[in-house]
Amino acid sequence: MDMLWSGWGDPAKAAPLPDAVTGLLRDLLGVTPRASGPSTLDDIEAPAPALTDEARRALSSALAAEDALRDDAESRIRHTRGKSTPDLLRIRAGEVEDLPVAVVLPGSHDEVLAVLRVCAAQGLSAVPFGGGTSVVGGLAPQTKRPFVALDLRRLDRLLTLDEISRTATLEPGLRGPQVEALLNEKGWTLGHFPQSFEWASVGGFAAARSSGQASAGYGRFDEMVLALTVATPEGTLETGRAPRSAAGPDLRQLILGSEGALGVITAVTVRIRPLPRKRVYEGWRFASFEAGATALRRLAQDGPRPTVLRLSDESETFVGLAQPDAIGAADTPPSAGCMAIAGYEGTEEETAARRAAAREILLACGGEYVGEEPGDRWEHGRYNAPYLRDALLDAGAFAETLETAGFWSTLPQLYTAVRSALTSALTEAGTPPLVMCHISHTYENGASLYFTVVSAQGEDAVAHWEPVKRAANDAILAAGGTISHHHGVGTDHRDWYAREIGPLGVRMLQAVKAEVDPAGVLSPGVLIPVR
Repeated sequence: MDMLWSGWGDPAKAAPLPDAVTGLLRDLLGVTPRASGPSTLDDIEAPAPALTDEARRALSSALAAEDALRDDAESRIRHTRGKSTPDLLRIRAGEVEDLPVAVVLPGSHDEVLAVLRVCAAQGLSAVPFGGGTSVVGGLAPQTKRPFVALDLRRLDRLLTLDEISRTATLEPGLRGPQVEALLNEKGWTLGHFPQSFEWASVGGFAAARSSGQASAGYGRFDEMVLALTVATPEGTLETGRAPRSAAGPDLRQLILGSEGALGVITAVTVRIRPLPRKRVYEGWRFASFEAGATALRRLAQDGPRPTVLRLSDESETFVGLAQPDAIGAADTPPSAGCMAIAGYEGTEEETAARRAAAREILLACGGEYVGEEPGDRWEHGRYNAPYLRDALLDAGAFAETLETAGFWSTLPQLYTAVRSALTSALTEAGTPPLVMCHISHTYENGASLYFTVVSAQGEDAVAHWEPVKRAANDAILAAGGTISHHHGVGTDHRDWYAREIGPLGVRMLQAVKAEVDPAGVLSPGVLIPVR
């Protein structure tokens, strides 16, 4: 099933905002309904594909399946840009001047190699396309050359399962639910559940250094990866002969997070865990964000570490984003303080022991246990926030997210700086916002901050957001944070990423790019500044 072309996920799961939320938007933020609805797929006039006959023949000869080359308007529209709010606003307005000239669907590593060679010879660019869930411009190359969307959905097999080593080798087109289904039936789990889980792909997880909602227990995706197979215009790269190695720099780390700019990931070997027999999620209330953050730091540093550990600030708790399944519910009044969700997975004995020990820490830090109901609400709504974003856009609001990470000692300043930058920039633009935040991932040495901002759209919502986004990015770097914790760099963050790694770091990446992709075929302008 394809994702909704003009929004997120399965259209059957979309729902309008509850009246209570619509009233809050109107009264608090001055949001008014849109004058007209978004374009329909039939409304969009896609420019004719600019693929030459020679390039078409060459691409077709590189692909085994008869329907593996598509240049009809709908296929191209569905592979245009990603799922950030600006991406959706532009596609809903019918702006499709940057469509791919074609969509190719290779069925093997060798076909990917052949496609890349054809693109180099024919002057085409290629953008790897997994689940299409990028929210940072990762699917929007900055190039004047025509480009093809390299859709990896047909590389969707579990290649090997090594139960002795506890590893699995997966092809990149597998989506999150497919991976879990394949592993669960044999008693295993990957344990990677990002908010994009239902739609994002294994290749995308690796290419963007994804981090799942259970990262406190299972780790980030880049920590799970043991080996990679990568197709480049110059040939194949194989990385990872052992779980750890001292044989020079680890090239896996060069490919992880490379966002398709250095190669196309065609196989990923990951470590797997036994399928947990028990899962339980619970809610804790803290008087302040500072008090809750202290409790999370205690658990992250000294244990016991829950499998899921997250904390919403006062604004997010009040609105209900701490429990997305409860937003607008008549039986769930707004909450005071800050809501934390702690989850435990494993055997019955292990889960009970960790939960009891963590309870002592949370109580000692001033936490108030509020039962399993908030945790159950969170679990049932854990993938729903993007649908809520679409409903907000439909109602005339602007809603977007951004995230960062920093060390525990500087996290309060980072939180204040980004929040202030968003509030000031939007207020000055005449659309005072609601800014919400939660700690989504914790580590011994620091944590991530995930911001959600909602405001009125203004006359031109995309242009309205651009200076606000720049102000937030500037604030992140000025306060010592990283420009992205798990969304990635894409084109949206590229210039700030260049500032983060410095001129020498940029030249190092450009040198690698020149070696593996001398014709500049792969995702031009994504991640790596063009020389």
